Amino acid sequence: MPIPAQATPREHPTGLARFNALPQGDAEAALLQCCGSPAWARRLAAHRPYPDLDALLAAADEAAYDLPLAETAGALAREELPLEPDAAGHPAAYTALDAAHAAYQDRFGHPFVICLDATAPGEALDHLLAALRSRLGNEREEERVLAADELRRLARGRLTRLARGAPVTRTAARGAVRPEQSGNSPYVPV
Repeated sequence: MPIPAQATPREHPTGLARFNALPQGDAEAALLQCCGSPAWARRLAAHRPYPDLDALLAAADEAAYDLPLAETAGALAREELPLEPDAAGHPAAYTALDAAHAAYQDRFGHPFVICLDATAPGEALDHLLAALRSRLGNEREEERVLAADELRRLARGRLTRLARGAPVTRTAARGAVRPEQSGNSPYVPV
């Protein structure tokens, strides 16, 4: 008498497999949490399924490099300052950060963006403030290029979290991929 096959519990797809299986609209909505460009999100969602994280990240980079200036500007405008203020923490540093960020927005017309994925949490505020002050002196075109590259790096980190089934946040410092969590991709952490 043959031995009956054992029933295996249904597996629910997670991470990249789940993303690949999402309906187009849901995939675009998930991607908009990674980068605020609708054109970028549509392009990545339309080219699914991705066989692995590296393929997804390569497609994301290509889509980011191909964005028109207006689309990049729109995505930058949807970003948030990468740290949430901690009123009990370092009030003087946060006051300086708020002032520098306001000056940056006045000068460049969009929020300051920087990828802090490879920055230790205890160093994030100092790193952010130093980078913000430094980049305030850039020419508009130089800063546009730097901001677009930081936006691409932010999207890569968020996509990595999405592909691993982790929550994706629009704020770089929360839920950042730490170096010891980065897996085998040569591109992460960024």
